[in-house]
Amino acid sequence: MRVEQIGDATLYLGDCLEILPTLGKVDAVVTDPPYGIGHIIKCLKKGKSINGGNPKAATTWAIPGDDKPFDPAPILTVGKTHMFFGANHYASRLPDSPAWYVWDKHLANIHSNFSEVEYIWTDLPIKKAEAFRFFWSGAFRAGEANARERWHPTEKPVELMRWLIAKTSAETILDPFMGSGTTGVACANLGRKFTGIEIEPKYFDIACRRIEDAYKQPRLFDDPKPEPKQGELI
Repeated sequence: MRVEQIGDATLYLGDCLEILPTLGKVDAVVTDPPYGIGHIIKCLKKGKSINGGNPKAATTWAIPGDDKPFDPAPILTVGKTHMFFGANHYASRLPDSPAWYVWDKHLANIHSNFSEVEYIWTDLPIKKAEAFRFFWSGAFRAGEANARERWHPTEKPVELMRWLIAKTSAETILDPFMGSGTTGVACANLGRKFTGIEIEPKYFDIACRRIEDAYKQPRLFDDPKPEPKQGELI
């Protein structure tokens, strides 16, 4: 097992199911776990097109652990609060939630093989569903002047992860499926402590580089101040 300490981020290269029992309780888990894209990959490798998918993409889209159903039970035990992407695929294995977060990719008028929205389950006591709109299509993305290749097949915008993390007052954030480290970059931006685990060495190295770069930049983003309660002076 390899461990890297970068600023307030502790990064582990290895299997999260083996590493999680060695960690203490964290304030919040924010993660995008593997939940079934592997089935599509197997079809692509056989030369079958799924929703217009390119069979040649199969070799670059493989995600470890994504060829079997996701079991959230081990992850639910390590955090006080949780946010899980793609939970509509395994909602029956999660506690009921009164409301979910939604990422609206703003793709309604653009031809794309990806879903126009993604659902994020949370056990935070939110009273209504909330949406974050952020354009994200292929190599072209809001907030980026130049097109580039994805660092990870299921990469998320840093802006989205900052928005989610700011929803909780958690001091320490855990992402047991760190991928290319976007959650860690968002934590560095917001001054939160971060623990990340990634099983694939290629993505782990990318995450280390991105998080290190984030700590080299001046902190430009602060958590939004809580709204004053009724009758309370600002």
